[in-house]
Amino acid sequence: MEICYVLDASAFINGFKINSDNNFTVPEITTEIKDFESKLTFDMALEDNKLVIQDVPLENIKAVKEIISKSGDILRLSEPDIKLISLAYMLSRQGENVKVISDDYTIQNTLKIMDIPYSGVITEGIKGVYNWKKVCEGCKKEYGEDYPFDDCEICGSKIYKKRIKVDK
Repeated sequence: MEICYVLDASAFINGFKINSDNNFTVPEITTEIKDFESKLTFDMALEDNKLVIQDVPLENIKAVKEIISKSGDILRLSEPDIKLISLAYMLSRQGENVKVISDDYTIQNTLKIMDIPYSGVITEGIKGVYNWKKVCEGCKKEYGEDYPFDDCEICGSKIYKKRIKVDK
């Protein structure tokens, strides 16, 4: 079964060679491709019908947000990142053989949790799986990802995102 490549902006920026006709990305990625060479690679792939820009139905995005809110990765992923992961999730649920091309460690972490294959272009890829928590640097109180403030409600100290290794 042919591999469906889901391409992050970093795939274009870091020189991923587009050899198959089975490449997908989301519309939001186009705003992350800024340099001339990357734009050229992106435009050529579209022109040569080697790239499909695919939007993702809301139910897939909601399912992915539910999964990533458990790991805390939702704190570190942009909307285009979430859309891209949702596209990979949707394609794999449709029975496609999916591989995401991204050098973004947070995207890779999320894909590893979801058991979706991935590969970097210029990076080796992540070694372990990490979750993220919001923690007060003063009193060490832990907050949920939906806590809307940057300061602790108890001691007023700054809240930071703490990385926690997970056995996977």
